[in-house]
Formats: sequence, structure tokens, C-alpha cells
Amino acid sequence: MNAPDATSTRPYLIRALYEWCTDNGLTPYVAVAVDDSVQVPREYVKNNEIVLNIGFDATSSLTLGNEFIEFKARFAGTAREILVPISHVIAIYARENGQGMAFPMEAASRETPADVELGRTETAAPPASTPDPSETPEAKFMQLVPESIPDAGISENPDSPEPPPPSRPRPSLKRVK
Repeated sequence: MNAPDATSTRPYLIRALYEWCTDNGLTPYVAVAVDDSVQVPREYVKNNEIVLNIGFDATSSLTLGNEFIEFKARFAGTAREILVPISHVIAIYARENGQGMAFPMEAASRETPADVELGRTETAAPPASTPDPSETPEAKFMQLVPESIPDAGISENPDSPEPPPPSRPRPSLKRVK
């Protein structure tokens, strides 16, 4: 079997990093690109992505297969069936320290069913004009940021419809004798 015929290494790396996280007492999280083939609660999807806790305490019936990650989890107290194609996993990492691995998006996962029906796939003819490099899917990347950095209410997207939450002083207890 030569390299083009070999199976993807992605499911094996996901399983290895999951095992590493659990062996070290860390919580494994997966970042997932969401489209119609991904079965997740849509109310928790932001920018066509969702981050899922796949740790032992958060899931039941977890299966890390070669084609899909399947499990049951509770969202706001409601049990849900989760089904994620391996090709849609963007990253797997430990919540506590951010160590893990990010994966490139596969060409098949970037195509929508409408693109396939209309012949607009990765094998279609390139566009007449050269697109701005910052607008290509390859220019977008995921960067893990430690949780210890304060948000400071600064939005990366100035057109974001959500205003930052009002800052309030931290509540404290006063000891009275």
C-alpha cells in the first residue's frame, strides 16, 4: 500500500491525544467545523464551529472511530446524540494547558452538498481573478490562547453584533465582628 492509498492518520492521532489527556488527568476537548453532516446542538454553534468536551465525565458511549466520533452528552440538562465526522475535527487539546494538535481542513469537508451538485468543487476550474490571500480558507487558522490572559473586552471582529458585557467590580465578602 503506497502513501496515496493509506488511510488518514487523523483518527489515530485523535485517539492518541485523547488517551494522553486522560492518562494525565486532563480534559480532552475537540474543536469541530460544523455543517449539515455534523450532528451537534445547533444552539451552541458559533461561526460554524463548536468545541466539545469529550472527557469521561462529560460523555457516555464514546466511540472514537476511523470515520466518526460518536457519543451521548448533556447540554443544559438535555441528553443529545453527537455525531462528528473525523474530517470535521479541527483540533484536539487539553482544556487545562492547551496542549494538543490542530488539523488542516480536508478539501471534502470544505465543500457543501450544493457545491457538489453545482460542480463547484476543489477540482473545478480556478476563479478568473486571484482572490485576496486573507480571504482563502488556508489563511484562516486556529490559535490556542491560554485562559489566564484577560479578555479586556476587546473584540477581534469590530463588526461583532454582541457588545462586551458591562464590567462590574468583583464581589467580595466583608467580615463583620
